[in-house]
Amino acid sequence: MAVPKKRTSTSKKRIRKNIWKKAGYWAALKAFSLGKSLFTGNSKSFFVQQINK
Repeated sequence: MAVPKKRTSTSKKRIRKNIWKKAGYWAALKAFSLGKSLFTGNSKSFFVQQINK
């Protein structure tokens, strides 16, 4: 027989939500850092064709 689950507390819900948000924050920070290094030409892991003007 199906039994209703207990309600998740607000604090536990908030903790899980913050962990999920923090993962997105670190992904965005890494992407921004990589973009900045490509833009300035300091990237060690990517080969970008330089355009001479």
